[in-house]
Amino acid sequence: MTFIRSVCVYCGSAPGIDPIFAEEASALGRSMADAGIRLIYGGGNIGLMGTVARAVLDAGGEVTGVIPSFLKDREVLLEDAQETIVVPDMHTRKQIMYERADAFIALPGGIGTLEELVEQLTWAQLGRHTKPILLLNTLNFWRPLLDLFDHMGRSGFIRPGLEVRYLVADQAADAVPQLVAAMEIIGRPREETAIVTQF
Repeated sequence: MTFIRSVCVYCGSAPGIDPIFAEEASALGRSMADAGIRLIYGGGNIGLMGTVARAVLDAGGEVTGVIPSFLKDREVLLEDAQETIVVPDMHTRKQIMYERADAFIALPGGIGTLEELVEQLTWAQLGRHTKPILLLNTLNFWRPLLDLFDHMGRSGFIRPGLEVRYLVADQAADAVPQLVAAMEIIGRPREETAIVTQF
């Protein structure tokens, strides 16, 4: 039995220069819908964000978009999502996405995607959650970051016992099966360790 009901996907609000980025985002969306997994994402309708969300919807899946009010026009709010949560700021957006998700997938993206991914890796590293985190390594996009993690460890800045734990899938078709397998090993995420942010 798996406990994956929803997955938070972090990804770019741009499509990238190679069409394979969008193709893999679409494939991921379809596989999530086929598995009955709700998409939790940033709420936009452009770039890879829009691509993965529309793929989930087109395949009959469910989508929750979480978007700050100041980005509704810039990221073009996706009106077709079954649930849209408009929040006042980025901190609230990230908190809600974290709370709603059983696992995380990072597709290629820019600084915002990187920041969201690294925050979840940090929380996991510090024992604040056990939710699986997967990097979809389309066209080896995340290789420089993975090399940096190795460099940090060799340089003594990631201490023993505080290793950064993540999964890597080179193809979208492998992402959901890897998350399911990981969740079957760790069981239901610990709800008592949810991060509480005060505003």
